[in-house]
Amino acid sequence: MADIKFGTDGWRAIVGEDFTKENVELVSRAIGKYVFDNYGVYKTIIIGYDPRNMADEFSMQCAQTLANLGFKVLYSDKVVPTPVLAFNAKYLDACAIMFTASHNPPQYLGIKFIPDYAGPATKEITDEIVSNIGCEFETNVKGKLIMSDFSNAYFKKINQIIDFEKIKNGLKNTHILFDGLYSSSIGYFDKLLSSHDIKFDSIHMYHDPNFGGGMPEPKPQYMGEAIEYVKFHNTPLALGEGKFALKGGYVAFANDGDADRFGVINENGEYVTPNEIMAILLMHLKQNKGYDGCFVKTVAGSLMLDIIAQKLGVEVVETAVGFKHVGEAMRKYNPIIAGEESGGLSIQGHIPEKDGILANLLILEAMAYGTASLAPSGRGSEGEGQTLTSLQQGLKDFVGCEFINTRVDKKLDNFDEIAFTIEKFAQMNEIAGMNIIRRDDKDGIKLYLEDNKTWILVRASGTEPLLRIYIESDSQEKIDNIKSVLN
Repeated sequence: MADIKFGTDGWRAIVGEDFTKENVELVSRAIGKYVFDNYGVYKTIIIGYDPRNMADEFSMQCAQTLANLGFKVLYSDKVVPTPVLAFNAKYLDACAIMFTASHNPPQYLGIKFIPDYAGPATKEITDEIVSNIGCEFETNVKGKLIMSDFSNAYFKKINQIIDFEKIKNGLKNTHILFDGLYSSSIGYFDKLLSSHDIKFDSIHMYHDPNFGGGMPEPKPQYMGEAIEYVKFHNTPLALGEGKFALKGGYVAFANDGDADRFGVINENGEYVTPNEIMAILLMHLKQNKGYDGCFVKTVAGSLMLDIIAQKLGVEVVETAVGFKHVGEAMRKYNPIIAGEESGGLSIQGHIPEKDGILANLLILEAMAYGTASLAPSGRGSEGEGQTLTSLQQGLKDFVGCEFINTRVDKKLDNFDEIAFTIEKFAQMNEIAGMNIIRRDDKDGIKLYLEDNKTWILVRASGTEPLLRIYIESDSQEKIDNIKSVLN
């Protein structure tokens, strides 16, 4: 038996090494015991899988195991995104099990347990599941396995959130490229657009367990063809110094393997960072759609987000890194929007789980509405909306500066060094010639510097003796100076 551990987003391992039928059986029974002990045998369990190698086979094994233990199991009749399954956990008042390794390399597979609140399982839940491994239990009930389509309930919810008519009428001069990226969002994001007669181009529109030889991650290095497509088809958008066209251009959208993360490319063929996406959507939801509440971000999120929230009169709630912390805060505070810098977000009235499909649709909606605060010359005229590049430029103007982010990974010899090194950073009074004026220890140690525009976050990776050092500033020179000290 492998040393089975549930990390920030479930248990993950390499297929054929630790991810085997034997271990899947152990984890399936451990989850079954958790559900039985905490909800009873009549709690429905829903199961889905992404396009990864053998995900369908392992998930069916899990479904049969739980049905044999007495549970009513609803099993997806096709590849399904994590947010779709999570929404159905809430909709059906069920617990969910998703077979995915999200954005990890193709050789990995994983099991993610989603309680009926529709968000990531918290540590006490996963700890209990791990403690159940190898424990037997009996229900004396005859279970059943039912093939199910989880898409319709999700589509109905998204249609309630997104104004598709606004997208259709407000972006008549914008062209949409959907990079399916071989992921589970194929058959969901595209179907939502098609059902409203919103035209789009598409590439990589089939499920491939090897994800085209790349990674199932919507980052620039894996969206190269989408970027080239946008650049080839677009004409320059700049009209002159500080002015931007409100017409025309392709924008591209993608998701990771299980569609809980998003990736966006603007009209210039540039990757739009998740921090920018969260900022634009916070302003859109607050100013255009009248959402009210706080904003949830992680300690690694940009200072830009704090500045925007302050200007909008929105309170910021900051969590440790990882969407299980973000999701927990969503359930507690009911924020306008909650997200993390790695490309996951959700909004008020939806689920406390990352939804990359919704994120991409919200960006189209934000463009269709336009946002007066982000328009260089005010809101676009009716029916025009704004380009994504215009929204980005307006964001910089609204904040008053542009923030630069980077991350340095520092390998250590062993896990014992981690606490020692973090403590060493915590004792610093200055770094790279700047005084440290504030510290935050909710996740590792975060140091705020005296210019009020530079910070450093030092935290453990959680899976190996590695420190992740995040740096943000308004100046590349400041970042370079800090990096030189770290080396």
